[in-house]
Amino acid sequence: MKAVTTSPRPDPDKPPDTDPAPVDVVLPRPVDVALPSPVDVILPCLNEAEALPWVLARVPAGWRALVVDNGSTDGSAELARGLGATVVRETRRGFGAACHAGLRAATADIVCFCDCDASLDPARLLPFVQEVRDGEADLVLGRRRPQGPGAWPAHARAGNLALARMLRRRTGLRLHDLGPLRAARREPLLALGLTDRRSGYPLQMVVRAADAGWRVTEHDVPYLPRTGASKVTGTWRGTWQAVRDMRRVLAEPPAPPRHAHAALAPSLTSTDSRSQGGTSQ
Repeated sequence: MKAVTTSPRPDPDKPPDTDPAPVDVVLPRPVDVALPSPVDVILPCLNEAEALPWVLARVPAGWRALVVDNGSTDGSAELARGLGATVVRETRRGFGAACHAGLRAATADIVCFCDCDASLDPARLLPFVQEVRDGEADLVLGRRRPQGPGAWPAHARAGNLALARMLRRRTGLRLHDLGPLRAARREPLLALGLTDRRSGYPLQMVVRAADAGWRVTEHDVPYLPRTGASKVTGTWRGTWQAVRDMRRVLAEPPAPPRHAHAALAPSLTSTDSRSQGGTSQ
């Protein structure tokens, strides 16, 4: 609680006091009335100590930050814990391994995913969560819009474009991006039976969601120059390794969910009106 010193409201029928005594008024903390339910934000982390303070400060109030430490050697786990995050350790290396460990550790009805390198703002997840909560979508993705030079290297954008086109042929979804900023309900995500533990995890989530008839929407989000070196798209080699992982996912036969979820609509809606213009970047 923050104590604020104010003066009493003057009586209009009484001459003003030339030296009113201060009164301590305790103001209540702001309450987020729009999003009262808990949300878990899964943040896969590998040596992101430099970016963590900014990322964790942007997690919406009342939500829980789950930092999944994937073998950091720069003190990321200790820093995250000191900043109030819940730390989950995943010894098996891989982006998918970290993401899935966070999903299994989550307890909230709605979960979000966000990179931990300060390239994406977790505060942008607020409307994503509202859309899922209101039943307007089952999986909401962020379409990255680079802000400034260096935010999204040309080779990474080329790989992403190729994957978006392959995804469209495989599922019919007219998505522009397979970015890591996303929101969905936890139990249906677990029911998809995701198995990829490397770079193909985000794509497998979308493919299996489409196969299960989920409504998938996409919204523009600013994409900032990341802090530190990328573990995946920082080099051509890393980018094309990710592309190979994802091509393998696209080659998989449709896999039905392990059990049905009546809360998910049977029809498939690809994207919102801002995402209908094909797959060009």
